[in-house]
Amino acid sequence: MMDFLKELGIGAENSGAYCNEWLKTSGSWLESKSPATGEVIAKVRQATGDEYDRCVLGAQEAFERFRMMPAPHRGEIVRQVGNAMREKKDALGRLIALENGKILQEGWGEVQEAIDIADFAVGQARQLYGLSMHSERPAHAMREQWQPLGVVGVITAFNFPMAVWAWNSMIAWICGDPCVWKPASSVPLCGIGLVNVCRPVLEAEGLGALATLCIGSGREVGQKMLEDHRLPLISFTGSTAVGRRVGETVSGRFGKTILELGGNNAVILMEDADLSIAIPSIVFGAVGTAGQRCTSTRRVLCHESLMETVTKRLLAAYQSVRIGDPLEESTLCGPLIENGSVEEMQDALASVKKEGGEVIFGGEVLKLDGKLSGGNFVKPAIVKAENHFETVQKETFAPILYLIPIKDVEDAIEKHNAVPQGLSSSIFTLNMRYAERFLCAAGSDCGIANVNIGTSGAEIGGAFGGEKETGGGRESGSDAWKAYMRRQTNTINWSNELPLAQGVKFDVD
Repeated sequence: MMDFLKELGIGAENSGAYCNEWLKTSGSWLESKSPATGEVIAKVRQATGDEYDRCVLGAQEAFERFRMMPAPHRGEIVRQVGNAMREKKDALGRLIALENGKILQEGWGEVQEAIDIADFAVGQARQLYGLSMHSERPAHAMREQWQPLGVVGVITAFNFPMAVWAWNSMIAWICGDPCVWKPASSVPLCGIGLVNVCRPVLEAEGLGALATLCIGSGREVGQKMLEDHRLPLISFTGSTAVGRRVGETVSGRFGKTILELGGNNAVILMEDADLSIAIPSIVFGAVGTAGQRCTSTRRVLCHESLMETVTKRLLAAYQSVRIGDPLEESTLCGPLIENGSVEEMQDALASVKKEGGEVIFGGEVLKLDGKLSGGNFVKPAIVKAENHFETVQKETFAPILYLIPIKDVEDAIEKHNAVPQGLSSSIFTLNMRYAERFLCAAGSDCGIANVNIGTSGAEIGGAFGGEKETGGGRESGSDAWKAYMRRQTNTINWSNELPLAQGVKFDVD
């Protein structure tokens, strides 16, 4: 075993459930494989439905105590957890690179994001503000306050195997809510390693169940979470197709959801765009994480006057992208998560060519030498296409960049919004009118709209989420904490009379 795996408490065989302690799980074995080599890293014994129930019961017990703890005290626990992650940043980042396939810099960056949200949440623990209002009745006081919601179910995708859990759990914890976490089956070790880093802090408070982990199949664990009335909120990150089912199931029991689903993010290049910053932004957005971010750049809507120049510069930049072992610091693009993703990319390229698209760079499946020969490597692709193509309208979770011409800012915004998804967006321009047109009510219809930066790389200080088929809901930033609490209106009568609202008279002896 690699040293950093031992440092994170990961062995050759591991339990798939933690709630105050690691449980003796009895489900089927799950193999974690490196997407760069295809080799088995370690095995995890998955949780069964009965073991899931034990986890939820433990989290419920923790909630009974935790919700009565003052929010600043809860924030202090989060501060210590953030420091624990900070101490293990290197090992956690290497684990992400090994199991997820992100390059090291992105792995470390993801852990830093988890640390940052912990720091952010500590401050918010003292800012869970309510309202004080004037009552229409004499000698009455009114206020709104926020109360802990309950146990939160967190279902995360493979592409951010640690940060998304942190976005949810750090905020949920300051609000008084334990979390039950089901990570993606392709990255179970990231969940185990991160919980092992955080649990000493929580166990010292007798609150290990705040970071309950339950690794299991969709049938044994995932579906149970969606149907479980003990989980008033489900935060789900994944595909639009699965997210639609999640929303329907949870709303059917009157539960709440935060849905972070698909993106089809575009960068608009106006005729005055500063290409010295636009080109690197596009390449990072399209190639970073091998195109497997929900905020990855999928489309470049390029002013027709720049099309030839932008094409040449993108081709040159793509030629310089180093593809290889994500654990090597010189690598800029690692593998796709699994072979099915490679096949999905090939299918998309075949489809867009049938529609009239032209692949002008890349797209090939790569067979690298040595230990990487079994990896899921591809060459990032650039495709000249039209926005209305059916393939362009869909999100393909792979490094495919569609280059699409536009005539003016109105044409750009029309094409930008003419897709089902609405997560992240960007315009590069030095023209104030273009920028403000993009940011106005009739501009970008996405949850995130940027000027002169790319679509990828959101900061934790801003609420993260999207519109349309991206699902809705926000994580991190601003007042996103309200999703993890319930609002309560209080009216206090401090008089010796009983006036009724709206002046109603109801006389009774």
